[in-house]
Amino acid sequence: MNADVGSNPEAGLSTLTESNDTLLAELTAEHRRLDEQVAMYERRRSLTPSEQAEVSRLKKQKLLTKDRIARLS
Repeated sequence: MNADVGSNPEAGLSTLTESNDTLLAELTAEHRRLDEQVAMYERRRSLTPSEQAEVSRLKKQKLLTKDRIARLS
């Protein structure tokens, strides 16, 4: 633990806020990336069974990421 955090509780809050902001930005980027992958598959005329399974997996991951974003916001 950082010595500054123990002597100054506001410093710890600032660090926590910065780390939450960083995590939120990373999750938002991940959500966007997943959305782009899903859209790429959905533009295709047809999908193989393995591609359909991949779309399902991507959508579930996207939803989990959205839930994490909502909890941090």
